[in-house]
Amino acid sequence: MDVIKLIYQFLWGDLVRIPLPGGSVLGLSLLVLILIPAGLYFTVRTRFLPFRLFPEMIRVTLENQKSGEREGISGLQALIISTACRVGMGNLVGVVAAISAGGAGAVFWMWIIALVGSSTAFIEATLAQLYKEKDPLYGGYRGGPAYYLHHLFCPEKRGRRKSVFASLFALSGLICWCGISQVTGNSITSSFENAFRIPPLYSALALTAAAAVIVLRKNATVKVLDVIVPIMAACYFFITIFIILTNADKVPGVFQRIFAEAFGLRQAVGGGIGAVIMNGAKRGLFSNEAGSGSAPCAAAAADISHPAKEGLLQALGVFIDTIVICTCSAMIMLLTPRELTEGLEGMDLMQTAMGHHLGAFGVVFIAVILWLFSFSTFLGILFYARSNVAYLFGDNWISQTIYKLLALVMLFVGGMAAYQFVWDLGDVGVGLMTIFNMIALFPLAPNALASLKAYEEERKNAPKETEKGGSR
Repeated sequence: MDVIKLIYQFLWGDLVRIPLPGGSVLGLSLLVLILIPAGLYFTVRTRFLPFRLFPEMIRVTLENQKSGEREGISGLQALIISTACRVGMGNLVGVVAAISAGGAGAVFWMWIIALVGSSTAFIEATLAQLYKEKDPLYGGYRGGPAYYLHHLFCPEKRGRRKSVFASLFALSGLICWCGISQVTGNSITSSFENAFRIPPLYSALALTAAAAVIVLRKNATVKVLDVIVPIMAACYFFITIFIILTNADKVPGVFQRIFAEAFGLRQAVGGGIGAVIMNGAKRGLFSNEAGSGSAPCAAAAADISHPAKEGLLQALGVFIDTIVICTCSAMIMLLTPRELTEGLEGMDLMQTAMGHHLGAFGVVFIAVILWLFSFSTFLGILFYARSNVAYLFGDNWISQTIYKLLALVMLFVGGMAAYQFVWDLGDVGVGLMTIFNMIALFPLAPNALASLKAYEEERKNAPKETEKGGSR
């Protein structure tokens, strides 16, 4: 436990502390020092892709994808899986925590990080497509950072020899996702106990049984997520729109508060501007996962006509997660009178805010939506785990099933009680994943950029009414 805490502090603690006016300090962790410069670099190298190609992201999302000509899942299904994992408890409680600690200005910095992170998401998803391989167990394709790391350090065809860095990434991912399983179970049972007074034992048993029925079947996960994710995102979005419309007179004041506290002299003089910036930045990085190497595990599974298309879809996923879902949580909280939320935190604060806006229905709604967010995250991370288990242990159902059973046990254990050690273990896992992933992104980025250039030229030369398919 001491070793895990030491690694956690190295990855997430303040590695550099910059003094600011008013006595505030801007603390920068190792991962912030890696991810933000990387996002800026890739944004410049892609010629500001998040702004320039946003209409193309929407077009690729909406285009017709014929299932009869496809092996495995579609590009849109890969986006749904990655969105399931990105959109979780952090989009509810995490946003509330960021605003509680850093004020409304933290929301602005979350937006900035999303814009920067979407370029990183494009690079890693495109690389996942470029270095994917056939999946003999589940059908279709598989890949991700372990596979492009292997190509970087062991260019020959993958056999018995394994890359050290690829193996470390795969192992870090499996550790991280086990930790997330525990966190998921705890967040669901806690919200159900608060909303419905259901004892954790009963909800943990029901949750684990439902998850087992899905994940232990060969390809049920994608089908279930295809239904859950659009419904949960749409419900949360439209409920937020309803709350915004019923509080329309307060909305200009909320946006004024966000921008004022993001740059305001009051925060700088009061010594809090460092907290405003870093709480927003860290929540943005944690939530959208760009650069961590998680989403590429889904991106690689897509059978899509051009690698850059999947990169654009995953870049859009960062917008969906942070600009849409996280902003919904922020608006729900910021439109609630401050006196009602004074001294509250976490789910208690979120449920109080929803209760203010929608009465008893709001408390029930937020419990159900958290269940959907968290349950879909669990299903998504087990989809991610497939390629990492295969890289480490080979193509066999025994290792795949053992990992699923381990995750189900962690889900149940988490439902019964929260263990800080496991939470820290999950954070350490995602931190190590990010570092190993970044080792590959910079040297391999020219390949993703070349794919983007080829795709844009192809689109430019294609007839207006039809799209020419690209080669892998």
